[in-house]
Amino acid sequence: MTLWWIGNAVLLLVVFPVVVALLNRVLAAVERIRWAADDILADGVRLSGRLEPVPQLLATTDATVKQVTVGATRYAGSVAKLL
Repeated sequence: MTLWWIGNAVLLLVVFPVVVALLNRVLAAVERIRWAADDILADGVRLSGRLEPVPQLLATTDATVKQVTVGATRYAGSVAKLL
């Protein structure tokens, strides 16, 4: 019976505080993750509102890429003649 009381005392004085300390660390990490997720969500919503002009910008980008391709081809042809 004495060992039973010693075991209970060790449980209450050693194991329980260690478990509470570890749980506190885990919960603090979970809170930081929750705050980061909330920030990501808020920034994502704000970003999605600014994506409306993207298709129009891509249409002009395609024309620009074609112009650069033509210029690069001409340049490569001139360099090939020089070499």
